[in-house]
Amino acid sequence: MFSRTLVTSALLAGVAFATPAFAGECPAGQMRADATKPSTAAAQGVTDKVLAQIDLADEMVALKGHLMRVRRLEVQPGGIVPWHSHGDRPALIYIISGDIYEHASNCAVPILHKAGDVARETHLTSHWWQNTGKVPVVLLSFDIQHDPNDHNM
Repeated sequence: MFSRTLVTSALLAGVAFATPAFAGECPAGQMRADATKPSTAAAQGVTDKVLAQIDLADEMVALKGHLMRVRRLEVQPGGIVPWHSHGDRPALIYIISGDIYEHASNCAVPILHKAGDVARETHLTSHWWQNTGKVPVVLLSFDIQHDPNDHNM
């Protein structure tokens, strides 16, 4: 438990105070609009557990109807996080373990994310993820949810 607390504290400190190195971004020359078309693949082999959340209506930012939350996702080998948009749900995804591919709408090639990487998901992000490896991939998602009915990954 102590090591988990230490890792989480270090992660949060790094996000708050350091200039992050965002590895696993679209390679130079591969960015283009509508490079990857929406996928119809359904969620497969993915668990999504909300670990904590804060109602932002009562905070200084006063974002009524918005929740800041932390989720733990586990994507099994062969698992798919289906196509979704971050139009109103920005997020930072920290890859705890494993390797996973992101298929982004604005990148002509799949983007490999490895343990220790942070993926930025903004209003410009539409994508799907796939675990092509032989071990589960564990992710922490730090996002701001607007639509309470939005259960997209």
